[in-house]
Amino acid sequence: MTRHAGDTGETSLYGGARVPKSDARIEALGDVDELNSTIGVVLTLCADTPQHERLTWVQERLFRMGADLANPAGRSGGDAIGRTDVETLDRWLQDARDGLPQLRHFVMPGGTPSAAATQVARAVCRRAERSACRLDQAHSVNPDVLAFLNRLSDVLFELARQFNDRAGSRDVEWLGPRDRAEDPAGE
Repeated sequence: MTRHAGDTGETSLYGGARVPKSDARIEALGDVDELNSTIGVVLTLCADTPQHERLTWVQERLFRMGADLANPAGRSGGDAIGRTDVETLDRWLQDARDGLPQLRHFVMPGGTPSAAATQVARAVCRRAERSACRLDQAHSVNPDVLAFLNRLSDVLFELARQFNDRAGSRDVEWLGPRDRAEDPAGE
């Protein structure tokens, strides 16, 4: 049997340092990779939409984020997420919110396949953000990485709402006990 470098439970960072695959940095990298993969699924569902180009841009930034997170020493030549990336998401967020009905309640994930997949990506984004925050508590993380993930989850939420709105599918609002007129089970 041929042994590979990662068979012992370690992996390499930018610059060659070896760390356990259970390291907080590798957890954050894995969550960002999973986020990028879930956005890839969304891209298969929205090929001919304005969101496709934006999500392709996000995927490229997530690769940069991975390079940034894998480069703890901040060596030159590494890609990094910057303030302008966060500002781009801010603009998209405002554009999306301006074109949608105002929320009055929480929204249940679902609706169209593209909206449902985008809500999954949003949830994975929140996990990636939590992983990056844990990493930041132990080792300094580029603050723009944290801001980007926070803003991206909001953008993904609004994109899901856009997919439903443009398809004529209403978001299903979650109604708490005070808002429900009756028990749907009839009890």
